[in-house]
Amino acid sequence: MGKDGDNILLDLLKESDQKAFKRLFYSYAEPLKTFIQYFIHNPEVAEELVLDIFTSLWENREHLDIQTSLKAYLFQAARNKVASYFRSKKDLTYLEDIPDFDTAQDDVFSLLEVQELSNLLEEAVSLLPERCREIFAKSRYDLLSNKELAENMNISEKTVENQITIALKKIRKFLDEKYL
Repeated sequence: MGKDGDNILLDLLKESDQKAFKRLFYSYAEPLKTFIQYFIHNPEVAEELVLDIFTSLWENREHLDIQTSLKAYLFQAARNKVASYFRSKKDLTYLEDIPDFDTAQDDVFSLLEVQELSNLLEEAVSLLPERCREIFAKSRYDLLSNKELAENMNISEKTVENQITIALKKIRKFLDEKYL
């Protein structure tokens, strides 16, 4: 989910919109559980901690003042829950001693960003004019050369090049507006 979409859902959440809360939950519960489970290795505990995060989010919805992105806020909350879990277990393990504690968070963020970008790319391609979309898809997804495309579609190579250029410009513009 994009930052703007998160901000809209966050505003709706502050107004006690249950649908917005549900959407946030379904967008982030699984990635948060995966992140927590990386450290705790117990799916039930991970699920419980995720529910705690979202319960707290709902209970404090009217007073939320998130200075970062919602995604960063939720993953920081997950990180804090992991730390609290280990403290409550009176485990002598320090977070610094847990392998890859910082890099795992970065990996989850990277995975979410790749998924988000992939979804945006699919959306951008779907909005292209039909012929442009068809040429772009055969070029990028079917890995056909411009010459092969031209022969298969009975058009000139120059037309293929022009359509791919148009597609790339439109996709870049779409991504700039939506993501960057």
